[in-house]
Amino acid sequence: MPTPIEEARRLLNLTGFGPKATDRLHLSGADPVLPSSFAVGCSAQASLAALGCAAAEIHLMRTGNDQQVSVDMRHAAVEFRSERYLKVDGQPLDIWDNLSGAYLCGDGKWVRLHMLLPHHRDGVLNLLDCRPDRGAIAEALKSWTAPDVEDECARRGLVVAMMRSLDEWDRHPEGQAVATMPPIRIERIGDAPPEPMKPGQRPLSGLRVLDLTRIIAGPVCGRALAAYGAEVLYLAGPQLPFAEPFVIDSGRGKRSAFLDLNDPTGPDQLRELSRGADVFLQSFRPGALARRGFAPADLAAIRPGIISLGLSAYSSNGPWSERRGFDSLVQTASGINHAEAMAKGQTDPLPLPCQVLDHASGYFLALGALAALKRRSAEGGSWHVSVSLAATGQWLRSLGRIENGHATTDIDAGGAEPFLYDTPSGFGRLTAVRHAAVLSETPASWDLPSVPLGTHSAEWAT
Repeated sequence: MPTPIEEARRLLNLTGFGPKATDRLHLSGADPVLPSSFAVGCSAQASLAALGCAAAEIHLMRTGNDQQVSVDMRHAAVEFRSERYLKVDGQPLDIWDNLSGAYLCGDGKWVRLHMLLPHHRDGVLNLLDCRPDRGAIAEALKSWTAPDVEDECARRGLVVAMMRSLDEWDRHPEGQAVATMPPIRIERIGDAPPEPMKPGQRPLSGLRVLDLTRIIAGPVCGRALAAYGAEVLYLAGPQLPFAEPFVIDSGRGKRSAFLDLNDPTGPDQLRELSRGADVFLQSFRPGALARRGFAPADLAAIRPGIISLGLSAYSSNGPWSERRGFDSLVQTASGINHAEAMAKGQTDPLPLPCQVLDHASGYFLALGALAALKRRSAEGGSWHVSVSLAATGQWLRSLGRIENGHATTDIDAGGAEPFLYDTPSGFGRLTAVRHAAVLSETPASWDLPSVPLGTHSAEWAT
């Protein structure tokens, strides 16, 4: 099992920051911090530490000023489930729907349904021809085999996954496609002159980010970039469904505007915004934005020197490259839920104690953005950073397993309290998790409060 500092170094080396980036890194705490057989604490601490060190390196490059970086593992684990500790006006928010979850099929195998968004819920209910009730869904699935319902849902663009073991996933064509992929891929996609970064008060001062993502992983990336000083403009399709608790939690530090790509003027508006952007962050399925003229190569032509960040569920490789998915579905399909269940001595699927794949992928995207920013400053070019939930799951497995990890006491709201802060927001008084990577000279902070979608106009503030 690698130590968290070894893994932080590996991530920094992978992205081109080099071994010296961790010279002033201080880590505290040890696994297990949450009940799991996987190294959840290490994954949280290492990914946040790598990002914090990268931000400090960018600031050093811009100003010549060095600083210390420290990350406590318990704090990092709390940030990896920040949506769970969120409160508005002192009241916790209900972040999950009551229909999603694991169900047993007629062949004795399990599937996990994701019903958080209305079109996914309605699609599954129409397929099963049943009412929105857990008992009715369970009864309807008795007439299906798990592989059949998984395949049919995928064909209809729904989000359902069959539970596999780790071995079954490793033999699956998609598992094999993902097995050799690094957790972060950075590719040069076009030529552009170098853009040296001028001195700034904070690591990412002056950096402009377009954020076209939803739910957790992509928005977490945008939130992290905002925490280090970037100007983040969050663009939401007015016709798309959103889960408000995640908007509130990950909207900190961002301006929020509507932009409708189905409107005749929408694509032109997005192209104009892209010309003024440094980073273009999106989590559409591979190919979805390309069909609208916003593939990474298109963006490099629109704005030479742009850094394109792409998030997918199962990566752009393999037979599932265009399959929809979320953290909980990828955990189920790739064997993680089965492995957790076996470690605890149960047969029904057991999820990780937090959305590890989502949060780690979000910080990987942000780390990749800083790595590309450094390269653009020195050598120029346009860059594409790609991360997938499945490859992040493979990375989590590489951190090893923890014996008796499920005996660990969970972190309740009281245990998380030292890492929380109160702030005004567009929704009421917000109680939320502070950023776990502490930089001694340029501490992370969010200058703007979370606001309802579409609060601002779709234009740059500066």
